[in-house]
Amino acid sequence: MPKAYEEIADDLRRSIRDGERKPGGRLPSEAELARHYGRSVPTVQNALRLLGAEGLIDRRHGSGTFVRRPRTRAIRDNGRYQWEKDRARMPEATRAQTGATEHDTGLVLDDLVFFARYRELTAPTDLADAFGVPEGTVLLERTYRTRHTAETAPFSLVTSYLVRDLVAANPALLDETREPWPGGTQHQLHTVGIEVDRVEERCTARPPTPEEARELDLPAGTSVIVLRKTSYDTRDRVVDVTAVTLPGDRTELLFTTRLERW
Repeated sequence: MPKAYEEIADDLRRSIRDGERKPGGRLPSEAELARHYGRSVPTVQNALRLLGAEGLIDRRHGSGTFVRRPRTRAIRDNGRYQWEKDRARMPEATRAQTGATEHDTGLVLDDLVFFARYRELTAPTDLADAFGVPEGTVLLERTYRTRHTAETAPFSLVTSYLVRDLVAANPALLDETREPWPGGTQHQLHTVGIEVDRVEERCTARPPTPEEARELDLPAGTSVIVLRKTSYDTRDRVVDVTAVTLPGDRTELLFTTRLERW
């Protein structure tokens, strides 16, 4: 038999999913809900905690409880890198029309806010091993955040690493003010004669760190998908290592595997 707070949560959940309570709408106060359901305030609080853990409501201190607005979903499919490679040799005007985030979300350029920060660092052991270079080799670390103009949290947390000397022949590739770069990393590498041959992705899931939960604005109990992307060129060199942290409540990974016919 369901507990009293579960019954309250069920009724509120149904009203949200049926559209009776609109995204952004304010719920009655805890005292008002307690009177409406004929239950105690602590019972109502337990129901609201359950809905908050499901990501259906936001409880804002001093303001009240609000129906959470659905966030733009992103579908990350395994055809995206061929799509990027196909565009890498297109004219700049064509490359500038859209990018990977638009590909994943169906949004257009004007819907997005983009941030990039570059810095140089010496390769720690794990990255030196990944690139096959000595420890202390200078890397270019690139941090990216892209969000919807109507939202506060980015679609993902992205940190990309390149060997500095591998791309330094084009000084523009060391300049964060040139971002967002039409055509992305594959076109950037193309400008210094590097063709990406294959991309390897390793995906795991885990609870977020407090910093990740805050930056991604994750509902309580939501996991993150951690993706490590390694790009190899046609000489079998590792040319890019990227760490991507994706919010589990708005990201879908889509894998299509085409099989050889008999």
